[in-house]
Amino acid sequence: MRRQKPRRTRRPNPLTVSEGFRAFVLDQLEEVGDVTARSMFGGVGVYQKDVFFGIIAGDALYLKVDATNQANYEAAGMRPFKPYRNRPASRHYYQVPVDVLESAFELASWARKAVAAAERKGKSRVERASPPVRLTS
Repeated sequence: MRRQKPRRTRRPNPLTVSEGFRAFVLDQLEEVGDVTARSMFGGVGVYQKDVFFGIIAGDALYLKVDATNQANYEAAGMRPFKPYRNRPASRHYYQVPVDVLESAFELASWARKAVAAAERKGKSRVERASPPVRLTS
């Protein structure tokens, strides 16, 4: 008699986003303008034009932070994005408080600050990049 291998049970992906929540967030962010969502690693990346400024994961919205807006999240008792228990948290994205998420006007303000933080990060990355090396023969 052949022995059957025990079936592995799949753990639910902590990044999974329901279609209803995804639609709700995009609706709430309409005032920001040109906001799109792209699926990534089971979650959803949130962009304004080509600027990546948010993550939707586990039916929660996380926005980009830096020194200019991180204190707002901490004052509201929010924590950084940490999809997996055994991995460190990302200090660059914080969960949006529910009362902010439910107010399109307030959320637009927080989202614009997140876009600005992402743009600043992008500029500093470009400034740090090495200039192209010119090869001469």
